[in-house]
Amino acid sequence: MTEPLRNLSDLDRVIHEPARLLLVALLSSLESADFLFLLKESGLTKGNLSVHLSRLEEAGYLRVEKSFRGKIPHTEFRLTPKGKSAFDQYRKSLRPIVNPKKGRA
Repeated sequence: MTEPLRNLSDLDRVIHEPARLLLVALLSSLESADFLFLLKESGLTKGNLSVHLSRLEEAGYLRVEKSFRGKIPHTEFRLTPKGKSAFDQYRKSLRPIVNPKKGRA
C-alpha cells in the first residue's frame, strides 16, 4: 500500500462520514447557521440532519444554542474550537491522498 493510502486510516471517522463532512464544511465558512439553513443546504431529511448534528455535538465539534423567536423554537449551530481544529486536521490528512507527490505510483 502506498504511503498516501495509509493516511486513510488516520482520518477522523466522525467527520469523514459524507453528510457530517458536508455539515462541517458548511459551518467552517460561517459564524453560525440555523437548522433550516443546514436543512436546505445539505439536502438531508430533518431526521437525518438531526442525527448527524447530534453526533457532531457528542464529539464536541458543535455548539448548539436553542432559543425562541417569539413562540417559534430556533436552533443555532456553530463549530467549536475543537471542531475547527478537527476539520483543519482532517483537511491536512487528505492532502497527501488527493495530491500525492509527482512521480509516485
